[in-house]
Amino acid sequence: MRAIGTFIATSGIKPGERLPTERQLMQTLAVGRSTVREVIRKLQALGVVESRKGSGTYLKRAFSADAIHMPLVIDAALLRDRLLQTLEVRRGLETEVSTLAALRATPEDIAVIEAKLDIMEAVHLEKGTSGPEDLAFHLAIYDASHNPLFGQLLERMREAFESFFDEPFDRPDFARRSFRFHRELFDAIVRRDPQTAREKTLAILEIVEEDIKDMSK
Repeated sequence: MRAIGTFIATSGIKPGERLPTERQLMQTLAVGRSTVREVIRKLQALGVVESRKGSGTYLKRAFSADAIHMPLVIDAALLRDRLLQTLEVRRGLETEVSTLAALRATPEDIAVIEAKLDIMEAVHLEKGTSGPEDLAFHLAIYDASHNPLFGQLLERMREAFESFFDEPFDRPDFARRSFRFHRELFDAIVRRDPQTAREKTLAILEIVEEDIKDMSK
């Protein structure tokens, strides 16, 4: 694990880029195939890499020899309860990150957030839903907090939250009512208004909670 972490760091592989093949890793690290496969499986479980059939293994997030990774495990046997528990934790984290973004966002951060929001709105108006684009918008806000731990924690939680469904509870309109609050959240960040940014984040998550309860009856 440490050797692969060092290799990734020194070779400059970035999130989204493909790792070398098993054979190349075996040769570079002077280990057997079973060792490489075992480490890759552990990295997959930690959410650090993902394997794409017929394409290879890709780095999902930054990884180094000294990194400490904390996997998030949710028991799908009690899906509704677990999602609501996850949402309670997200509420605390996301309101804080929105507050910090309103206080710390640079002009460059604002430009990125607005670009992601414009894309999200365009897709939403065309399709009625915009899951990946919504995530990209919120990730830009996480980055604007300038505390990388927020982004890492919340991205893992959202992945766990969303991994149970392509369309939440088979409803493409899941959390659709929260759409307008995203522009209002952005406006609050632009105005350096942390209290309103916090309120708009709570409004978004309140609708998510209501829809989980309604759609899982």
